[in-house]
Amino acid sequence: MAAELYPASTQTNIPNGNGIVVTAASKKSIVQVTQTITTSTATTTQQNINNNNVETTSWQTPHPTLRERNALMFNNELMADVHFIVGPPGESQKVPAHKYVLAVGSSVFGAMFYGDLAEGESEIHIPDVEPAAFLILLKYMYSDEIELEADTVLATLYAAKKYIVPALAKACVNFLETSLEAKNACVLLSQSRLFEEPELTQRCWEVIDAQAELALLSEGFCEIDRPTLEIILTRETLNIKEAVVFEAVLSWAAAECKRRGLTPNSRNKRSVLGKALYLVRIPSMTLEEFADGAAQSDVLTLEETHEIFLWYTAANKPELGFPLTRRKGLSPQRCHRFMSSAYRSNQWRYRGRCDSIQFAVDRRIFIAGLGLYGSSGGKAEYSVCIELKRQGATLAQNLTKFVSDGSSSTFSVWFEHPVQVEQETFYTVSAVLDGNELSYFGQEGMTEVQCGKVTFQFQCSSDSTNGTGVQGGQIPELVFYA
Repeated sequence: MAAELYPASTQTNIPNGNGIVVTAASKKSIVQVTQTITTSTATTTQQNINNNNVETTSWQTPHPTLRERNALMFNNELMADVHFIVGPPGESQKVPAHKYVLAVGSSVFGAMFYGDLAEGESEIHIPDVEPAAFLILLKYMYSDEIELEADTVLATLYAAKKYIVPALAKACVNFLETSLEAKNACVLLSQSRLFEEPELTQRCWEVIDAQAELALLSEGFCEIDRPTLEIILTRETLNIKEAVVFEAVLSWAAAECKRRGLTPNSRNKRSVLGKALYLVRIPSMTLEEFADGAAQSDVLTLEETHEIFLWYTAANKPELGFPLTRRKGLSPQRCHRFMSSAYRSNQWRYRGRCDSIQFAVDRRIFIAGLGLYGSSGGKAEYSVCIELKRQGATLAQNLTKFVSDGSSSTFSVWFEHPVQVEQETFYTVSAVLDGNELSYFGQEGMTEVQCGKVTFQFQCSSDSTNGTGVQGGQIPELVFYA
């Protein structure tokens, strides 16, 4: 028995293929509606086909990917629904933007435009961000492109931190780490503390400790804030004479006076230093260093100067307000590349020829000097010129002397300042000796040496004209900080 599908007395709801609900009272009316819809659909389909054949001149067409089209919207008034007034008054710049793009890229902008406390203003003032840095931030959010420069990277890091864009912040930190050197290490230390970037802070300390004299006598040291100054002055591991520390502190005080609009005289210098003055370890200077420097600076009171002189000379020493102990500094490490040494009656001779070797490391270190072999025929003095080069460019050179005692021990010669050496790049160290012709030499040389956390690789140098190579010769040790 068949069921009646469309009773005349019943209204029936039928969805068509397009999701449209059709109400019909009879089979006839259903057929009529279906025919109408089919005709309409066919007409629309034909129209769409025709439209696809029409050439368009829209801006979207030449840019097939979403990323390309988004990038075109960067700093573009087209469809912009918000404007930012960026920078301090008088130096501000108006920047158009699109709320959706910014909200997708930053939770801060998301809350600003679409959160419970969303702002309705069409213009938003941002006086604490530099315009150039804000544009770098927006360009990254629109296109994933990061363009960093030394002059704006710190301001960009600030903007990335403020608007919680971690990928851009990480790129800024990496850029700063690769550009880190003694002359900017103190400034970057100050900024890394401000931005709470512990990895960058650690990198800064590595440079400041090893190259303390260069870092503290740089212009950048004079630009730091006083809390950072005090932290540096409490540092135990600074490789520096205290007389140089005192000189650097006076330079910072003079710069601080100028920042405050004060005359940089002795009284004002002492005033701006405050308790930082008492972090300088004046008693650890030699008496001569104190007499020629701090005692004549006029920054110390007459009473302080008198008591320090008594501390140096009197048996009953007065109590001082300055730390008494020397800084520990860094202990140099030594990479020894030979397994044994030897001497023969006809080797190793020096006649103005160069002993040289190339090396590379797997992390940043600071080369402080070289360990060299001395005479095999008793006590002897040598004059030596040591040199460090990278890709043919001289990074450091020093002409000095050392005395050997006739043993197979190595004898250290030092560069004026430790030299920063980057990872995965070959450097060349050379030594030209003049003195007793016969000396010890190394043998059973190693191409790779693990020294603490640092891996050294060695290869022969074309500069070597006296026989030194990987397997044997001079330059048995590299002296370094890490």
